[in-house]
Amino acid sequence: MNPLHVDVAVIGGSNAGLSAALTLGRARRSVALIDDGTPRNAPAGHAHNIYTRDGTPPDELRRIGREQLEPYGVRLLNTRVTKAGGSKGVFQLALAAGEPLSAERVLLATGVSDDLPNIPGLRELWGKSVFTCPYCHGWEVRDAPLAVLGDGDTGYGYARMIQNWSRDLVLITGENTTLTDDQLNDLEARSIGVVEAEVTEYERRGGELSTLHLSNSQRVARQAVFMRPPMSLRGDLHEQLGCALSDDGSRIVADEMGQTSVPGVYAAGDMVSPMHAVIMAAASGAKAAGMMNHELVMQAPRPNVQAVAAP
Repeated sequence: MNPLHVDVAVIGGSNAGLSAALTLGRARRSVALIDDGTPRNAPAGHAHNIYTRDGTPPDELRRIGREQLEPYGVRLLNTRVTKAGGSKGVFQLALAAGEPLSAERVLLATGVSDDLPNIPGLRELWGKSVFTCPYCHGWEVRDAPLAVLGDGDTGYGYARMIQNWSRDLVLITGENTTLTDDQLNDLEARSIGVVEAEVTEYERRGGELSTLHLSNSQRVARQAVFMRPPMSLRGDLHEQLGCALSDDGSRIVADEMGQTSVPGVYAAGDMVSPMHAVIMAAASGAKAAGMMNHELVMQAPRPNVQAVAAP
């Protein structure tokens, strides 16, 4: 028996993947959306800066997104892809659960993982009192006592940005800061305190951050922290398919429309952009979907392919 064949296999069912699947479904493409149910923003209580949906919980956004795919015949496969190979027009995907499938095009939208350091209390507070994006969470902690973790040019710029939301701010650089004298003087002029120490514990009270324990024995009362932990691409499908990566390995190299270095393989969302936000991921998914549909429209007919009938 031939495997299920679709026009596009969308791998990853969060914001970029759902947006792409919606665009493709409305274009009358046969689509399989494959998702293992582990979105990056699951710890967050609300998602922000989303036109008409500001403050909606991430789980609710995904529920609505899945529900709105139903009229367009998108197949939802609640599993993960274990193996991917092939080439443009004949990609083959093996699944952890269920029969394999093939696809004309593949969209990678599995996102990235935040590689959090193993510090007591951090994982419990991630997405609740410890954040990375002030545009997503700054308003909720405005004017509160905040801390920024970072050093050098990155920490300096990050602290200046976060001060837009609160003037009660301290920059924790880690031991032996690399901030220049000019940067230190500028931070002092802005009343941003600088502490050369590591955070050794995130103390909680009532489920919220209360105090940062530091390596110099200081205790700093803070309501929230902004930090930028290292990130890594999720899974190895991009490697299996042969996609080129950025010099630091943090992103898949793709053009403005999401086309990777592998013909027929597209990528969208946090995997391709340093700017991580729900609405940006959704936009990149829609753009990639539009280009894939354009490619499929322009290609010559391929008879004798067992495909899912478009609704």
